[in-house]
Amino acid sequence: MKTARAARLMIVTTLCAGLAACGGTAERASPQEPERVTRIQDVLLRSENPSATVGVNKYLWNASLQVLNFLPVQTVDPFTGVIQTGYGTPPGGGRSYRATIQVSDPALDARSLRLSLQGPGGSAVEPGTVRAVEDAILTRARQLRIQDGRL
Repeated sequence: MKTARAARLMIVTTLCAGLAACGGTAERASPQEPERVTRIQDVLLRSENPSATVGVNKYLWNASLQVLNFLPVQTVDPFTGVIQTGYGTPPGGGRSYRATIQVSDPALDARSLRLSLQGPGGSAVEPGTVRAVEDAILTRARQLRIQDGRL
């Protein structure tokens, strides 16, 4: 009985010492320096040029969403440039696809676009199909840039 009680006391003492070691002195901002808090809205609204704060090309981003509009969008992350879609069948097609798109650079360049297509059950899609979709996205991105008047 005394051994079990001593063991429990040892465990509790060790846990308390461990918790005490985790705590430190908190550095507080001096009265002259207000604490800075950044919200997502502040990052997006801070600049008049949204492509300066978000590191993706807006033309590639919008073109990807427009070309693959038959696929339901599951997740979108404009800060990393990733768009993930669910399965969908293209108009006039018989096979369903799922896509993952990454726009990795603010430049309107083919190297900025990465596209991965999967068939039903995760099956591979022919490289020619992937290339055709990439070309359609790049063509649409160029059209959007010309419409915007920024050459």
